[in-house]
Amino acid sequence: MTQRISKRQGLGAIFAIPLAIAVLSSVALVVALTGDGWRDMLSWIGLAVPVLAVGWAMRARRA
Repeated sequence: MTQRISKRQGLGAIFAIPLAIAVLSSVALVVALTGDGWRDMLSWIGLAVPVLAVGWAMRARRA
């Protein structure tokens, strides 16, 4: 028999990480459009975070 532990989380705890990823992605897109050089590198790093988050979530869901 499995027991399911339910923890109630607040709205801030549920949406904190997705909101941070959305803000980071938006900033990275704006930075990519406004300059070259180090801004390109910063935008690539910022835009890689959502891709890595999806990969992590898929891996965690399988485990």
